Amino acid sequence: MDDISLISRISDLYKRMSHAAMKAGRSPEEVRLIAVSKTVGIERIKEAIDAGLRVFGENRVQEARKKISNLKSQISDLKTEWHLIGHLQKNKAKYAVQLFDLIHTIDSVGLAEEVNNEAQKIGKIQRILVQIKLSDEVTKHGVTEDESMPLLEIIIKNLKNLKLEGIMTMPPYFEDPRRSKPFFAKLRELRDRAEKRGFHLPELSMGMSNDFEIAIKEGATMVRVGSAIFGERR
Repeated sequence: MDDISLISRISDLYKRMSHAAMKAGRSPEEVRLIAVSKTVGIERIKEAIDAGLRVFGENRVQEARKKISNLKSQISDLKTEWHLIGHLQKNKAKYAVQLFDLIHTIDSVGLAEEVNNEAQKIGKIQRILVQIKLSDEVTKHGVTEDESMPLLEIIIKNLKNLKLEGIMTMPPYFEDPRRSKPFFAKLRELRDRAEKRGFHLPELSMGMSNDFEIAIKEGATMVRVGSAIFGERR
């Protein structure tokens, strides 16, 4: 993909995000774009950085390790933020803590404890989101709605090397993005209920290339967009 088409895609994406935010009576500045760079090569990520993108989301720890290391060696003043948006296994927690600014996918007490322990070892306060599963899809990860409050409470009370910033969800894929709306609305309602109980959860990570405008209308503060920037995965 050449520079012009990449810049054009990013520009179009920001316009659509701004329009969706303003239509919902929100400021466009309330919504952050996370460029999903899984399976995207180093050169194209560098093009995206040149085009102004600074926050990237990766699904796999191993793939991210190679990319981040290579990019740091090639760009001396690399000011990027890296988010883990894919499922995290406990045995990869150590590397996730070393690599990522924000982990979106904490989905159990055991994983939260493991990430907390690894963060403690290197003197880091690890920023996290808790992943909520709002569908019956077997392939989706996350805690159920009923399990979410106890997990949030354990993190806040007991795990001092974690900074809980919000919650995330991944609804099923629908050809018609409007069908994602109930899932996004439910996540926002869950966040609102949690805040009434004293939790501070400013971030709602929801919405991808096919449905981010609906997510923004429902309150997303972070949208995870890949193919609308980099094109369809090969």
